[in-house]
Amino acid sequence: MASCHYITREGYLALDRELKYLWKEERPKVTQAVSEAAAMGDRSENAEYIYGKRRLREIDRRVRFLSKRLDQLTIVNPNPMQEGRIFFGAWVTLLDDEGNEKVYRIVGADEFDPKKNWISINSPVARSLIGHKVDDEITVMTPNGQVYYTVLGIRYYE
Repeated sequence: MASCHYITREGYLALDRELKYLWKEERPKVTQAVSEAAAMGDRSENAEYIYGKRRLREIDRRVRFLSKRLDQLTIVNPNPMQEGRIFFGAWVTLLDDEGNEKVYRIVGADEFDPKKNWISINSPVARSLIGHKVDDEITVMTPNGQVYYTVLGIRYYE
């Protein structure tokens, strides 16, 4: 099974919430707005109708994607045996060679978020961290050259 199909429980629940929101709340609202706009007559120049139909297509596309994707994903829960080593789902505190601390969380491709410092398991940094423990020194090849890190901390719960 490819690592791109792994997801944390939180990530899975967030995608599931999005799917339910789109299907049960957003789509019915947009459908109603399209019906009301269609009742106004000439659809060819009716901006509300045209926008509404476009939005419905976007919603339906996203609903189809999420429905299929959720079936393909495997939720990975932290295992007590992992404690002390870096694996999927870990928050990792690193010290770079300039003395800066960074905290990353290793997550699935469907949930990475640069604003939160959540990095994909498929990223070069995450791949080079897997299996390491506190005080290990790691070299990561980036587009800007080699970067060196020391692992300061590993945790599996926020």
